[in-house]
Amino acid sequence: MADNSGSRTGTIIKIAGPTVIARGMHGARMYEVVRVGDAGLMGEVIRLDGEEAFIQTYEDTAGLVVGETVTRTGQPLVVTLGPGLLGSVYDGVQRPLIELERESGSFIGRGVGAPALDGARRWEFTSSVQPGDTVTGGDVLGTVRETEAFVHSILVPPESGGVIRRIQSGEYSVNEVVAELEDGTELRLSHSWPAKVARPTSRKLDSIVPFVTGQRVIDCLFPIALGGASCVPGGFGTGKTVLEQSLAKFSAADVIVYVGCGERGNEMTDVLTEFPDLRDPRTGGRLMDRTVLVANTSNMPVAAREASIYIGVTIAEYFRDMGHSVAMMVDSTSRWAEALREISSRLEEMPGEEGYPTYLASRLASFYERAGSVECLGKGERTGSVTIVGAVSPPGGDFSEPVTQSTMRVTGALWALDSSLAHRRHYPAVNWHRSYTLYFEPFIKWYRDNVHPRWPQMRATVSELLGREAELQEVVQLVGPDALQDSDRLVLELSRMLRDGFLQQNAMSEIDATCSLGKQSLMLELFLKFYDESQSALSEKVYLDSILELDEREDLLRMREIPEAEFAERAAELSERLGKKFHALCEQGRAQ
Repeated sequence: MADNSGSRTGTIIKIAGPTVIARGMHGARMYEVVRVGDAGLMGEVIRLDGEEAFIQTYEDTAGLVVGETVTRTGQPLVVTLGPGLLGSVYDGVQRPLIELERESGSFIGRGVGAPALDGARRWEFTSSVQPGDTVTGGDVLGTVRETEAFVHSILVPPESGGVIRRIQSGEYSVNEVVAELEDGTELRLSHSWPAKVARPTSRKLDSIVPFVTGQRVIDCLFPIALGGASCVPGGFGTGKTVLEQSLAKFSAADVIVYVGCGERGNEMTDVLTEFPDLRDPRTGGRLMDRTVLVANTSNMPVAAREASIYIGVTIAEYFRDMGHSVAMMVDSTSRWAEALREISSRLEEMPGEEGYPTYLASRLASFYERAGSVECLGKGERTGSVTIVGAVSPPGGDFSEPVTQSTMRVTGALWALDSSLAHRRHYPAVNWHRSYTLYFEPFIKWYRDNVHPRWPQMRATVSELLGREAELQEVVQLVGPDALQDSDRLVLELSRMLRDGFLQQNAMSEIDATCSLGKQSLMLELFLKFYDESQSALSEKVYLDSILELDEREDLLRMREIPEAEFAERAAELSERLGKKFHALCEQGRAQ
């Protein structure tokens, strides 16, 4: 509701970059949206000092003059939620970029705006309640088929509720009234919600199901929960954007919200041109049909960059409240933190570490806390989740800098990207020695019941082998590999096979770009069978060189390129051949 108290206008007395100070702003509230100057630039109140308001503008202030008028709207920054979100591309304050391009060309004009949802498009609404029914916030009024594969639930806004006076199925635009309550409240296909306020839920649920990504190094060694949060730090060129785009394409999420926060324009251009042409592996349709993009490049105003992640997470919560699993990718929170730092310096606030504001950690925590699996508000047993994967771009790859450290404190998994792996073309460049997860223990029963009875043991063996390899590499650098015993050389060889044949994936391959948990478990079984059979053969006096000459070793490395449909059969055949070859080697060893 609009706030009518106090003066509706003020006067600009100072301009400092994106920050404007206005006098005469009686009755203004924190985070209230205002229109600045004759051009009507969009801004937000970020500090109040008596009748003076400090305003951050979401647009370029060039040409703004002291003495121009600031007009209050009485509203905070809100997100418009309803049919038409999927497939849309927004800027950092939810202005549709395609509509802005039509209105002002390739360069967005100052003060230009457009509705977040197309008010002219009509949707076929099917009611699921009747006149006389009592509804509360979060209840489903009815449905709209937004795409061929997605049915959009029309929700009662969280703060509304009452007895339905009238409701009727039919064709409506997002702004038309579809239902009316006894108290006169009008309900539409769309509603608004403050971007910086978390949408309410009935209760949060425990994280007992993993968020399947299709990336073996993550799903096997460092999984996160459905509704969890992960930090993905990495220096320039380590593949943060490629990894997040792979997760958007192949992860087990019903809806994708991708926020490009302060990234280079050419990277966002690649995203905007590539996504509309991508096929959805789950539905066979367009991936954009279940994706919302929020694009805010590095040359856009910093205030809009700061707002962009709140726009994205509010959209994610909205789809969560329908009962969907939502994956939110943020690339990157470092650019968001830099925007906070610049705004803070304009306000002359006391700087913290490396110039970041002292409230950096609390702002990051409040954002990541909006992830989670929840029981949705309203009637019915609906559960939904928001999983947040936040990329961090530490300068020089220094993980000790404030943004990375603050993010690691509030997320449950770290996927540390390594520049040395990236330079060796090892994708994903996740360093298995620096990365970790806090989510695995609650998943053990799920993995045993749904993937493989021995999955936890196989994962532990892989982790142990990779850790042992790191220790042996130090010895090798001192004395060389020939000084090692055959059992230690076997550890080095199997670790190399695991790196090249299991942990590494080809993002450009139609087959290897993603991998199901079932295929992963069969691959692990075969690699570990090779290791166990090799140990047994060494105990039978078989030379390690004879083991490494087996053709099946190369077949193991090429397993990842076998299609899912025929993998189980091919894996069984390879397992049988391995058994026969090692049996023959052991017979030869005993005969010597």
